[in-house]
Amino acid sequence: QVQLVESGGGLVQPGGSLRVSCAGSANIIRVFVMGWYRQVPGKQRELVATITSGGSTNYADFVKGRFTISRDNAKSTVYLQMNSLKPEDSATYYCNTVPIMPNYWGQGTQVTVSS
Repeated sequence: QVQLVESGGGLVQPGGSLRVSCAGSANIIRVFVMGWYRQVPGKQRELVATITSGGSTNYADFVKGRFTISRDNAKSTVYLQMNSLKPEDSATYYCNTVPIMPNYWGQGTQVTVSS
């Protein structure tokens, strides 16, 4: 059963912007702390940003000031706005709850930052 679906990835030049989306069940998106994670092949998945049901946010140091997480409860969707992208931001981006629920993983969305 698909729980979370990510979309919006693509190829962008360094310094560019991209917004990725995570759509899911209202029972998940509206209730839990939601997080964006990313993974590069051969490396561990890392937490990028989190947002509580009340809208409080937190960011990993490596994206602070560049990325913004938000949520639209009416659409049961969580967003990640990524600005000033760097090649090292290239990864597959996933959303999940915090803490992680293993059966909620979606297919992710690929973000590639390259000139």
